[in-house]
Amino acid sequence: MQPIAIGTYCTICLLAAAAMLIMIPYSLDELVAMGQFLVLNTRRGRPFWRAFFRGDALPGGTVDKRPGFSDGWGRGDRFRFAGRDASVDPRGQRRAGRLADALKAGLGTEPPLADTDHLIGALVVTVSVIAMAEVGRPLRFLNIGFAAWLIASPWMIDGGSLAGTFSNQIVGLTILALSLPRGRRSQEHYGSWDRFIV
Repeated sequence: MQPIAIGTYCTICLLAAAAMLIMIPYSLDELVAMGQFLVLNTRRGRPFWRAFFRGDALPGGTVDKRPGFSDGWGRGDRFRFAGRDASVDPRGQRRAGRLADALKAGLGTEPPLADTDHLIGALVVTVSVIAMAEVGRPLRFLNIGFAAWLIASPWMIDGGSLAGTFSNQIVGLTILALSLPRGRRSQEHYGSWDRFIV
């Protein structure tokens, strides 16, 4: 929103936003696990807010003894982050989103169409990064709506050029195609959330 709202970029703000965005896929499975725990704990009659703020334990819970993040560090092993899917589709979507963001500068696109291209490009990148988390994979379908807007916007909003309109169609169709593949399924399981991972 920076170049749209204030007409320029803030480098420090963009670096902070990038750092926060990178953390989301690595923490999303923890949010799913917390939500599942709170639902199960509330169903057995325990107070929701008490468990939310102070924690609790489910009957029959055990400590996970599988090798984790800290066990692989420093041994020369190839590091594997559980539940992160860096397969072709999210990477391609991010690249296409950056391309949509860049279209306004090189192809004679002017506001208000340039502003929508910029905003949609940034949103595609954001959704694609979040969808790298296996539990967040269904979010990639949001990019289908963004792709549809990229395709339709040159016909609905002023500020486009012939080259910009053609490029919007190509980038929109590319994002649409990259949003459909399922991606690889890891060996990780997320309880009741498994049915949402598509």
